[in-house]
Amino acid sequence: MVLWRHGQTAWNLESRFQGTTDIELTEVGVAQARRAAGLLARLGPDAVVSSDLRRAVATAAELAAVTGLPVSYDAALRESFAGDWQGLTHAEIEERFGEQYAAWKRGEPVRRGGGELETEVADRAAPVVERAVEKLPPGGLLVVASHGGTIRTTIGRLLGLAPESWEALGSVSNCCWSVLGEGVRGWRLLEHNAGSLPEPVIGDDV
Repeated sequence: MVLWRHGQTAWNLESRFQGTTDIELTEVGVAQARRAAGLLARLGPDAVVSSDLRRAVATAAELAAVTGLPVSYDAALRESFAGDWQGLTHAEIEERFGEQYAAWKRGEPVRRGGGELETEVADRAAPVVERAVEKLPPGGLLVVASHGGTIRTTIGRLLGLAPESWEALGSVSNCCWSVLGEGVRGWRLLEHNAGSLPEPVIGDDV
């Protein structure tokens, strides 16, 4: 599967915490999505699922335009709901919610702004992805258009990592993606925060 973050928004540029706020792509974001879609189409995806927020919908639409695939939308793939944090810059959050912000950065379970725990985001998003994978043909490929936080927590859950370690995965840039493959012992992270097509692994670790 490919977990693909949406393109650039104005709030990304302003370093504002978007959460579930429904922000559109910028012109640059649309161009990013179009470029990425051209690359991802070369992987021959079999299915596309997307968050129903506009920034993800517009991103997925670019892949649909290239591949002709329909897109399924699911609110469970939305970004983390962050309550009072939403719409604030990271500097404003740190100023107003200093202890809470610091605890979140340390990897502690925090209801950011009174919103969702990261584990709750994984609880809703990971099953959607797993159900979509089950519907693929043998050897099929799923593309999931979603959001940075949701992608990170979903990867953490699918890999079986402890929630306090999910932050170690790092962020996903606008319109970049991560690739997971199924092995005999479960999911493996093959690419993370990539902006080019995956290269075959040559060597002992296959």
